[in-house]
Amino acid sequence: MPKTPDYFHNKTIVITGAGGGIGRATALIFAREGANVVVTDIDPEAARRVAETIQQGGGKALGIGMDVASKDQIVAGINQAIAHFGRVNFLFNSAGAAVARCKFLEITDELLDKTLHINLHGTFHAMQAVLPHMIEQGGGVIVNVCSMTARRGGPGASVHYAAAKGAVDSMTLGVAREFADRNIRCLSISPGPINTNFQAASGSPPEFMTRAVADVPMKRAGEPEEIGELVLFMCSDACQYMTANTVYVNGGGGFR
Repeated sequence: MPKTPDYFHNKTIVITGAGGGIGRATALIFAREGANVVVTDIDPEAARRVAETIQQGGGKALGIGMDVASKDQIVAGINQAIAHFGRVNFLFNSAGAAVARCKFLEITDELLDKTLHINLHGTFHAMQAVLPHMIEQGGGVIVNVCSMTARRGGPGASVHYAAAKGAVDSMTLGVAREFADRNIRCLSISPGPINTNFQAASGSPPEFMTRAVADVPMKRAGEPEEIGELVLFMCSDACQYMTANTVYVNGGGGFR
């Protein structure tokens, strides 16, 4: 929570992949705190539905269709957010996908390229699009989604995804250190298993999630809202000395 009451009022956050899961939960949490929320998703209707939910609750939101694998769509979306609300204070790069699960020798060039474009290139282009605006306005916060699999390597199922998220982690560190003197903070979150449709979207078998949860000392998966509340804290004035770090949110698991 912020130190200052109404800290998020009239401040704007852009969230990628906010049509569902962690992105949607974070959008609703920021709206609860009075922020303007730009909801972007590859599914334009899903983005609009989340924006309408926020508006019906008295909040301010804009829903935009955005494929993070497309630089042009990212740039257009950031520009639309700035034109609509006048500024972007926070960027949450929540969009991501493992695309498909397979063993290392089964990873095709097509799968690797698609995974990198969604997870790495999408985060890279969103940061490049918003940073000049943040510099001009005198500051901002960027939060990226990394993954515990970047620490573990994803053997047998997700080396391509782990590699992409490892690059996101490294890029977060570099951006944080390069722009720290301009009042811009950049952080990442490495979740463990979370109750979203992420696994189903990548074609993971049911036992994949079961094994992941079995490795968690708390013996449960996390909830999207538990990530969203952390994003809120990271963006708040209660977290002003923190940058260049990744925060593990995993119930104590994911290190084996």
